Amino acid sequence: MSMTKIAAFSLSLAIALSSATAFAEGDAKKGAKVYKKCKACHTIENGGKNKVGPNLFGVVGRKSAQVEGFKYSKAMKAADLTWDDSNLDQYLTKPRAFVKGTKMSFAGIKKESQRQDLIAYLKTFQ
Repeated sequence: MSMTKIAAFSLSLAIALSSATAFAEGDAKKGAKVYKKCKACHTIENGGKNKVGPNLFGVVGRKSAQVEGFKYSKAMKAADLTWDDSNLDQYLTKPRAFVKGTKMSFAGIKKESQRQDLIAYLKTFQ
């Protein structure tokens, strides 16, 4: 294998690994502060009630539109998402752009670091 091919492969591997681990860098403690933006509409405690939005306990890794007793929009029911780091990041950036027709009226979180922190915080509630 030529040095050029090895260098190109190494660069591709480094980029792939860095993007795969980017979401793991969130700070759950900082995420607790970011979550304050969510508290008006969501609870996060195990067994917590639904408010304007569904309870978020166990959201990471869960399929969309699965919280019992919450009335989801047709768009969210049809979305058939699994709330992994990537989908949560995209949704939290601009919910109505990611799931067109969602009932969530929150505009989104512009700062990537705040989204990563929030996702890290959500992961502590499993």
